[in-house]
Amino acid sequence: MKDKIELLAPAGNMDSLKAAAAAGCDAVYLGLQSFSARAFAGNFSHDEFIEAIAYCHIRDIKIYVTINTMLFETEIENAKKEVQFLYDNDVDGLLIQDLGLFHYVRTCYPDLDVHCSTQMHIHNLVGVNFMKEQGASRVVMARETPIEAIKEACRIGVQIEVFVYGAICISYSGQCL
Repeated sequence: MKDKIELLAPAGNMDSLKAAAAAGCDAVYLGLQSFSARAFAGNFSHDEFIEAIAYCHIRDIKIYVTINTMLFETEIENAKKEVQFLYDNDVDGLLIQDLGLFHYVRTCYPDLDVHCSTQMHIHNLVGVNFMKEQGASRVVMARETPIEAIKEACRIGVQIEVFVYGAICISYSGQCL
């Protein structure tokens, strides 16, 4: 049986989140004010995130938070605190780029869905299989992955996400503006 397709929309601020909800999305992804590759989006403070999660969950909309930057050693403790905050406030999943943080979350929060961010540049079956073995619940395929590889990845037994746009996407995934 195939999974239902999930309409997932970006939300850079509360207005865009509400617009996505009004348009019928199943889920939104957003960043907090730290560790988000979408540095030019409005992004959410902790208080705004708490408001967003309440707004979405009452409407049966999931919230995934991007922690999709590579972490410097000096950032690890703060990233762990962000993960704890998100877990405590019922985030539905995290989109992660950093393999060290990915391992930490899988180890310390085994019931939390972890998605491999497109910034991981997973573009083939070897990468999808490896991340499935590591406990990924979803792999966001690199934007430049051929459709044939995406079709094969869908048979592996992990959720696959693909982009259907590319307004400011250039070059290779993980090298985004």
